[in-house]
Amino acid sequence: MIPSGFPPKDEMARLVARMLLEIGAVRFNAEEPFTLASGKQAPTYVDCRQLISYPRIRSTVMDFLAVQVMREAGFEAFDNVAGGETAGIPFGAMIAERLALPMSYVRKKPKGYGRNARIEGAMSEGQRVLLVEDLTTDAGSKVGFAEAIRETGARCDWTAVIFYYDIHKHTDQVLAEAGLKLIHLCTWWDMLAEARAQQAFDAATLDEVERYLRDPAGWAPRG
Repeated sequence: MIPSGFPPKDEMARLVARMLLEIGAVRFNAEEPFTLASGKQAPTYVDCRQLISYPRIRSTVMDFLAVQVMREAGFEAFDNVAGGETAGIPFGAMIAERLALPMSYVRKKPKGYGRNARIEGAMSEGQRVLLVEDLTTDAGSKVGFAEAIRETGARCDWTAVIFYYDIHKHTDQVLAEAGLKLIHLCTWWDMLAEARAQQAFDAATLDEVERYLRDPAGWAPRG
């Protein structure tokens, strides 16, 4: 179990940004942009999965997330913690351990044999389930996972992530229409501020990242 006395949210956001930068989980490259799952290009990339290989940082980030869950949702708000396949599974397990709750996980699609289940582990009707993932971009996967949880008769009103892009206009609307409230630790804006403070990248790259964050749909590499 963890203490409830932790830094305020803005300081936790700064520290999480610092830790992700320290382990190389964040990449900025405007000259050779990254191709996203959508096929679009971006000068930014974050891989929260790297956290699992750094025990001190991993433990601190999970403590922060567990505390933020209790602060925003309540200390006795959940009966089960579900990790989303695949990146959310280790983080879901660690949050469940901290909150002293059962843990389950949600498949992206039925496995196609046996029980053909999307939920692995024990989950029962009426349980209040916290959905945990590593990050959210436009919230689409969160909605799908929440629907799978609700099909069991359980409730899923909250999702918690380490990193929230906070740059796509309709994410809040998508979550609200799906009946989901989002808990997060860090955004691209927090990351940009900390990268500037640390001078982690050259000024031209950071300016280009800011241009992307202000208009991700319209961004294209210069030249």
